[in-house]
Amino acid sequence: MKGSKVILTLTAALALSGLVACKSEKTTEVTETPAPAATEAAAPAPPISTNPAPPGAGQTADVTLQSKDPKVSGTVHFTSEAAGVHVVADVKGVKPGQHGFHLHEKGDCSSPDYKSAGGHFNPGNAAHACDPTNPRHAGDFGNITVGADGTGHLDMTTTALAFDGPNSLLGKAVILHVGQDDCKTQPTGGAGDRLACGAVTNGAMGTDMGAMGTEHK
Repeated sequence: MKGSKVILTLTAALALSGLVACKSEKTTEVTETPAPAATEAAAPAPPISTNPAPPGAGQTADVTLQSKDPKVSGTVHFTSEAAGVHVVADVKGVKPGQHGFHLHEKGDCSSPDYKSAGGHFNPGNAAHACDPTNPRHAGDFGNITVGADGTGHLDMTTTALAFDGPNSLLGKAVILHVGQDDCKTQPTGGAGDRLACGAVTNGAMGTDMGAMGTEHK
């Protein structure tokens, strides 16, 4: 009997130790750490513009008109923009009415009659006309309207001019005529004598002065 009790006690002890060992194994199981979340994808690069600014965009050039008549004066401002070259002109001391207004091929206002500026700037060898007729001389601005107070203002945008290349306005001259451009008489519009002249003063002066027209009226 005594031996039987000892055996039972040993058996119970062994069983208890087995249970403790199992429990210990369970508690020592490694808990798997979840994988870190994938980092967010980098923002895509902005698309490349399919409408880049034209060459020379933002460039400007200025003209100061001179005249034999001391009462006559004026300015012209050129700006390269996405839509073309923006032309803004203002004159004063001029007889009221319509006056031919053109860009001529040479930036030379040295002669008294301003014929040293050459003919209309016409790199495309087109016929003379006025806006909106196309094709026409690149220098055909049409007419500037002068009011009773002797002042005139012109504001237009043209795609026929640029700040570089064969249609560059640099090295040219702006001419204000005494009469109206009729927009049809070849090759000058019949606008008469040259009242005022101003050379384009920005950029490489004297460039692109090839003979694009020879009529000096």
